[in-house]
Amino acid sequence: MPLAYPQRASIPRPTLPDTLVLAAVALLLFAGAAGRVPALAVVALAGAASCALAGARLSRLTAAPPPTPAPVPTRSRAARRRAAPPRRVAVLLDAAVVTAGLTAAVLPLAEPGQRSAVVVSGLAASAALFVAGLPPAARRSRPSARLRLRGAADATAAGLGLVPAGWLLLPRDALDPPVRFAVAVALGGLALAALTVLTGPHRRTGAARCRGGAALTLSGLVVLAALQAGTAPERAALVSVPPLVGGVLLTAAGARRATRPEPDPPAPPTRVWPRAVVPTAAAVAAVGWQLRDGGSPDLTAVLLALALAPPLVLRDLLRADDPAQPTGPGGPPVGHRPAGPDRSGAPVDRPALLRALAALRNAPAPAGALLVVDLDGPGPAPDGHQGREDVLAEVLRRARAVVGPRDLLADVTATGFAVVTEVGPVLAYALGTRLLAALTEPYPTAGGSLRLRAGIGLAEIGNGGPEDVLRQADLARRRAVQLGRDRVEWYDAYLEEQLVRRLDLERELPGAVARGELDLVYQPVLDLADRQPVGTEALLRWRSPVLGTVLPAEFLPVAEDLDVVGELGCWVLDRACRQLAAWSAGSRQLWMAVNVTVRELASPDFVPRTAAVLDAYGLSPDRLVVEVAEPRVGAELPTVVARLAGLRSLGVRTALDDFRAEHASLAQLRRLPIDLLKVGPQLVDPADPQRPLIDVVVNVGDRLGLDIVAEELESASLVDGARRAGCRYGQGFALARPATAERVEAYFEEFPSASR
Repeated sequence: MPLAYPQRASIPRPTLPDTLVLAAVALLLFAGAAGRVPALAVVALAGAASCALAGARLSRLTAAPPPTPAPVPTRSRAARRRAAPPRRVAVLLDAAVVTAGLTAAVLPLAEPGQRSAVVVSGLAASAALFVAGLPPAARRSRPSARLRLRGAADATAAGLGLVPAGWLLLPRDALDPPVRFAVAVALGGLALAALTVLTGPHRRTGAARCRGGAALTLSGLVVLAALQAGTAPERAALVSVPPLVGGVLLTAAGARRATRPEPDPPAPPTRVWPRAVVPTAAAVAAVGWQLRDGGSPDLTAVLLALALAPPLVLRDLLRADDPAQPTGPGGPPVGHRPAGPDRSGAPVDRPALLRALAALRNAPAPAGALLVVDLDGPGPAPDGHQGREDVLAEVLRRARAVVGPRDLLADVTATGFAVVTEVGPVLAYALGTRLLAALTEPYPTAGGSLRLRAGIGLAEIGNGGPEDVLRQADLARRRAVQLGRDRVEWYDAYLEEQLVRRLDLERELPGAVARGELDLVYQPVLDLADRQPVGTEALLRWRSPVLGTVLPAEFLPVAEDLDVVGELGCWVLDRACRQLAAWSAGSRQLWMAVNVTVRELASPDFVPRTAAVLDAYGLSPDRLVVEVAEPRVGAELPTVVARLAGLRSLGVRTALDDFRAEHASLAQLRRLPIDLLKVGPQLVDPADPQRPLIDVVVNVGDRLGLDIVAEELESASLVDGARRAGCRYGQGFALARPATAERVEAYFEEFPSASR
């Protein structure tokens, strides 16, 4: 399926306002810490300024017209329910940010005894609006129960590292122990949420940034509410400013990305170290702060610290027992599992493959590669179903013998399998060549032997998320198949451009005739002796409204694969003959050359169909020249000879195009019933080493009664060289460029006596 990249929304992204607001907040914090400005005034001004900027940006998103989404495949009803309308997201997040800003702004105006209630009310309202307005998170494949349990253990360990930090840093005397503990838990949970989304593989998405911003904003309000509920000094409220300001600005930035109709950036690997370092560093810093003030950790802090042990032990046990997880700095081992059914009869399916890719990508030192193998044979095994099963079993045995004990084999297609390896790309390529050699050896069967052909695609694991790597390896596999198999193709960005272009061609080419997208241009052929036009060559162009003008060299191979060459050829022959009939209505008599492929020429009805078209337009057969390219003739020589002879029996002239002037080519000229021989410019170029061959070609042509046409004459020296070499006709930009029928007809008017 072609990739559609929708147009970016025209929403400005200024950086100067952010800089000014952050600089002003920094100055206010400095003044508040020095006692020059009341702390609550700093909170009010900083919160109001940052929320005003974030609210303005979110308001701009709500006022912008809803973007036109890119065409996507039909989605399920459940998927449509999960998709949040961009305008609703912006409206609700705007309301949440404004509510948080108003809460901070009105705090100095409230009575001291009512400030806690004001902040709690604003906190509850902001939390409700954030929950309702946050865009949906990126969907992930459902992990196994073991992975979910390990993730819960990781989160619990990180959260329990942040909760003691909050407990120790909150004023001990200003808050009652239950309130202090509840605030510490809330801060730990919010900090963990922000840390998780801002270090995970989807941290660059708009949804992740919105979640992180919401968690930071709510953290600031929680701190502010806790301090107003106790007897903490007013200056302590400055602690709430950084998360509040950073949170609202991050929310606005995330909403802008989440509501734009453009694809999210590739998923980077998870940042593991912040999740392990930040909670530990926070706890250590909190303990150090307590010791600095002459205090000591109390029983609650000790119990919270001891609670870290069970989730840490559980996490390590799960990692040690999981073959798809890292066991050292060198990267994670990948458990060796057989492709196809295992001992229990269950196949190694796609989720297992994606988990293995994710494990390698998220390792401390990400490395590894994915190989996708596609197998193809000449047909069913000679001895039927049982023989096919034996061949498949031998394929798996050979694959297991080649891959390493830490590699993973998995079924991903009906005709092949995949290999996940932790080695680097060069060694992975070597593994692919060994697989290729092993899998393409003949397979003995009861009825003889069978040879399979293999195409292997290779992609590095560091090039994106698991789904991206699988797609890249499959694109490389398709390229290997297109190039004839028995090869290993390495994914790169240019390869993807080629394959996407190929998919576009495959999608748009069928129906091009019916949609009226084909066109012909005509290049005159001149007599080199007097420079008079004697004929034209019809050149096919595809004017696609999606792909632009496409030349035959690009779309004809696709047409052959799609088996629509016959349809294109019928249209070209009919249109060229109709144009020739229009030109022949006057006194001018010129020939029209039409290119045909060997496959089209080999069609049994080609000769009678050509006769019918000539008869329909009342054309003399000798005014039509049918050209076939010499490099494609060899494989179908007997059939080509028969069809060319049939055309000549009608009176149609025939031509051999792209003549290579090799020994074998010269030898088969005697067998081909042709009238014209077309040679390239290298044979008539005085500076080209092949120049002496033109004398041989001209002499052979004279003996066989062939007229020589020199094509692609791009300069006056080439034209002169072709004439001196004995070529009778010539065509090329130096003589006349291809043009529409109207322009060519005007060109012919300059030669009133032209007739051939």
